[in-house]
Amino acid sequence: MKTKIDDLLKAMNNSRFGLTIAAAKRARQINNYFRHLGDGLGREAGPQVTSASNKALTLALEEIAQEKLDFEIPEDGTK
Repeated sequence: MKTKIDDLLKAMNNSRFGLTIAAAKRARQINNYFRHLGDGLGREAGPQVTSASNKALTLALEEIAQEKLDFEIPEDGTK
């Protein structure tokens, strides 16, 4: 699936910084999920989309574009 940057920015209220942070955090979670898959730890949620790609960042961006994630965007720009 080809995801357009406009779709991603729309999901993040046109915040490039927010998109970068959300995608990086989710990609890290996906990497941890695959790394610990055989351990039976189950700490992280697996990918929420079906994709031809197996790259964590691509999966994270596709999840954001399809609005599969719940996250908060602070109004005042603080954590």
